[in-house]
Amino acid sequence: MLLLVGLGNPGPKYEKNRHNIGFMAVDEIVRRHSFSPFKAKFQGLIADGTLERTKGLVLKPATFMNESGRSIGEAMRFYKLAPGDVIVLHDELDLALGKVRARIGGGLAGHNGLRSIAQHIGPDFQRIRIGIGHPGDKARVHGHVLSDFSKSEFDVVKRLVDGIADAMPLLSKGDAGAFMSRVTLVVNPPNHNPKLKNKTVNTEGKNGI
Repeated sequence: MLLLVGLGNPGPKYEKNRHNIGFMAVDEIVRRHSFSPFKAKFQGLIADGTLERTKGLVLKPATFMNESGRSIGEAMRFYKLAPGDVIVLHDELDLALGKVRARIGGGLAGHNGLRSIAQHIGPDFQRIRIGIGHPGDKARVHGHVLSDFSKSEFDVVKRLVDGIADAMPLLSKGDAGAFMSRVTLVVNPPNHNPKLKNKTVNTEGKNGI
């Protein structure tokens, strides 16, 4: 069994924030793969279904970002899961919008949601880093992640969450390379050249919320 966790902040105020792209991605997974409706449990919202032949649970913590680990830890204990069974989908400042990377473990990059999870279950969970781009200035990071995607960015965001949902069965089988290749193909199909009016800057800054 896999526990797929989307990170974000609950409530309509934050719904379209860059920080909530993890919620957007798991919502599309639930829709695309005909999971059950969400229900309140484990200090969050949970849905269950399958990714091909793999049993899956989708969790959206309702604890706000910096306490996400409490919800995840509670669900893990109930289902007797190991950290390696957990896949966390979260926003990543150090990747350009439209880019995705899959990995196990690694640094926290100043991300308070990841820090909370590591405190509750350790660092060895799987991560889907979903690029939102960096504003280019450390002082602007807080406002950047808590602001909505622009209209010009939403076309990329839609293809991105579609690609993640489409490719998730590949990751459920342990094929991270095929997962990332499939997402890239959906985001940038042949002969497609997306143009963003407001481009974000991809830097190596290690700041997050």
